[in-house]
Amino acid sequence: MMDQPIVHIYGAGLAGCEAAWQAVRNGARVRLFEMKPEKYTPAHHTPDFAELVCSNSLRSDSVSNAVGLLKEEMRRLGSLIMEAADATRVPAGSALAVDRVKFSQYITDKIRSCPMIEVVSAEADRVEDGCVTVIATGPLTSDRMANYMQTDLGCEGLHFFDAAAPIVDYASINMDVAYFASRYDKGDADYINCPMTKEQYDAFYEALLSAEEAELKEFDRESQKSLKVFEGCMPVEVMARRGYDTLRYGPLKPVGLIDPRVGKEAYAVVQLRKENVEATMFNLVGFQTHLTFPEQRRVFRMIPGLENAEFLRYGIMHRNTYLNSPGFLQADYSMQSRPQIFFAGQMTGVEGYVESAGSGLVAGINAARRAKGETARIFPEETMLGAMAAYVSRGGVGAFVPMNANFGIVPPLGYRVKGGKTAKNEKLAERALALIESIAGGDACSTDAT
Repeated sequence: MMDQPIVHIYGAGLAGCEAAWQAVRNGARVRLFEMKPEKYTPAHHTPDFAELVCSNSLRSDSVSNAVGLLKEEMRRLGSLIMEAADATRVPAGSALAVDRVKFSQYITDKIRSCPMIEVVSAEADRVEDGCVTVIATGPLTSDRMANYMQTDLGCEGLHFFDAAAPIVDYASINMDVAYFASRYDKGDADYINCPMTKEQYDAFYEALLSAEEAELKEFDRESQKSLKVFEGCMPVEVMARRGYDTLRYGPLKPVGLIDPRVGKEAYAVVQLRKENVEATMFNLVGFQTHLTFPEQRRVFRMIPGLENAEFLRYGIMHRNTYLNSPGFLQADYSMQSRPQIFFAGQMTGVEGYVESAGSGLVAGINAARRAKGETARIFPEETMLGAMAAYVSRGGVGAFVPMNANFGIVPPLGYRVKGGKTAKNEKLAERALALIESIAGGDACSTDAT
C-alpha cells in the first residue's frame, strides 16, 4: 500500500470527496485536508463532508436533460457522489433530490472508512511543494488559501454571490390552501403548491421590492461594489427588481399546475420541495434570498398557505470565488504552468452540485494518473464531462462566466433527428454514454476504492 503514489486533496466538499474517491480507484493513496470541524465557513454548519447548502435537488434525472446525462456518466464511472445520492434520495417528481443530512453522512462514512484515504483536519494556507495536488476548497475558500492561490499560483480570483432558500416545517403549512401536484402531472405529486390570485401576487411583489436586505458580512464588503449574481442561484428579491412578470415566468410560473379544487391555473404559484425522506421539511423552490430574517418571516408569510409557516432555516447569501480558467487550466483541470496542481469544483467555473462533483471526478482520475507517471485522461467533448472540461479550459464568447451542464457546449450530432429537442438530446446522450462505457471498460476506473 505504501508503494502507491500519494495525491494531496484540499477540501472535502462534493468535488474534493469525488476527487479523493476517484484517485483511490485509480491506484493512488490520498491525503485529504479539510478545515472542518476546526473552522467553518459562514454557509456550513455540520462537521460532515459534502454538505449541501443551496438546495437538496440535484435536478433532472433524465438523460435527455444535460445534467441528467452528466449524472448517468458519473454513475457509470463509479461516482461516490451519485452512489450517495441514489442511496439517500427523496421523492421529487422527475428530479433527483436527496435527504441532505443522510447524503453528507453517507459520503463522510465512506471517505473516513477507506483505508487508502487519510483525513487531516486542519485549515491549509498553501499546498505542499512537489506533490500532485487537487485544490477543491470551494466557493468559500479561506482568505489565507485564496491569497496563496493569487500570489503564489497566479490565480485570477473573481467573486459573485450565491444564495440559499429557506426551509419551513411541513406541519405549519396550511394544506387547506396549498395542494400537492407536479407540473403537467409529470411524475408523482411531490411538490406543495401555494396558489396566488393577482391581488395576492401584487401585494407580495410590492412587499418583496421594499423588503430590507441583510448587511453583507465583513469578508464580502470589498466585493460589494462589483456584486455579481449567477443566474442559476439569483436571490428572489433581485429577480423581482427585473420586472413585474419576472417571477411569474420564473420560480412562480403557474403553467401546468392545475389547482384540483378549482380546475384551473392560479395567477402565480410558489412551489415547495421535500428536504428529507420523512417529508417533515420543505424548501421554497427558487427562493434563494439575502433578506433579513425578520423580513423573510414577514414577506414569505404573505404567500397563501404559509401564513403561519415555521421557518426551520432562513435563506442566506454568501461569497463565491472562481478562477478565470480559460488559458489557466487544461482540459484535465490541471494548471498549464504547474501540471502537478489540479483544481476542482465551483472555483473552476462549473456551476452546480453535480457539475462540481463531475469536475472532481475528472480531476481525481487525472491526479492519480499524473502521480503514477501516466498520460492525462482527456474526456471526449461529446460527453458532458468532457464538454464541461473543454469549456473551462477554453471558455466561450466574451467574458468567462460559470456554466451549468447543457447541450449547447456539446458538439452537434452532424445529422438531423426527427422528433424534436427531446429526441435529439436522447441521441446526444446515446453517443455520450457509448463513449463513457468504452472508458469505464478500460483502465480509467479499474481499482476498487473499498
